[in-house]
Amino acid sequence: MQVNQEDRATPVSTPKKSSNATVIGMVAVALIAGAGYLYLSNDEPTVVEPSIPEPVQLPEILPEKPIEQIPIEEPIVDELAEDSDIVPLGEPEEIVEPLPALAESDDFVEKKALTVADGMKIEPLILKKDMARQFVVFVDNLAQGELIRKASPLKGPETNFTVSEITNKTYLNPDSYHRYDLYADFVDGLNNEQLAATYRELKPLFEQAFDELGYPDMSFDQRMQQAFNMIADTPIIEDPIELSSISVNYQFVDPNLEALPNAQKFLIRMGPENTRKIKNAIKRLQPLLPK
Repeated sequence: MQVNQEDRATPVSTPKKSSNATVIGMVAVALIAGAGYLYLSNDEPTVVEPSIPEPVQLPEILPEKPIEQIPIEEPIVDELAEDSDIVPLGEPEEIVEPLPALAESDDFVEKKALTVADGMKIEPLILKKDMARQFVVFVDNLAQGELIRKASPLKGPETNFTVSEITNKTYLNPDSYHRYDLYADFVDGLNNEQLAATYRELKPLFEQAFDELGYPDMSFDQRMQQAFNMIADTPIIEDPIELSSISVNYQFVDPNLEALPNAQKFLIRMGPENTRKIKNAIKRLQPLLPK
């Protein structure tokens, strides 16, 4: 299944200076994680006390000639291994799970997402339909500051966006920020090393999907970094945000905010605390991924 080109923003190689798609994408970035946990034993090592050797009683009269000693030959490890079933000890080999074909990778990607969730119930959020391709298209759009709802591998919040009317002015209702607490807390609490490890594990799938979009002079690593920069450049607004109503949509009254890319405007509508959590998570993760 090829990516529907209608789900893409106008393709450009560098980012340009709504909907629930942005927060979905923040969590979609988390879907690159999920490599296996490193399990370590909690058992304390057994402490063996050194034994004190008993003194040897020498004979009072020494023999006239020294006693001949038969040398003991040390076995060579390689020869010992050839003549028996004994295998020399070494570092255990890391078992790498083979990647499925891109068109058949949904189960694999979903498993990775559930692993990194570490017990958090995110199954209801997952849209299990061509997840690797959808993720790549979403990152491509996000890098350009655009949001396409249909190109998201996850569902958005079910509660509606609300506003407040104060002295004949319309403001963004701070209660709406809490619609995104679950997503922001999830992204903020992820293990960055696991995210980076699984990104490297799944990168062949992402690169194959990105090649389908037709960027001859750009890698998916570079597109991912551009998407991270788009998030990192989003301002954090602590003050009340005034809105104006245009038909059935709302716009920021502040022209500087309204001029921001759609992706950054949506992050602002998540509220300052959630925006800060997302930005901090991206700041920690970004240096761990290839550029």
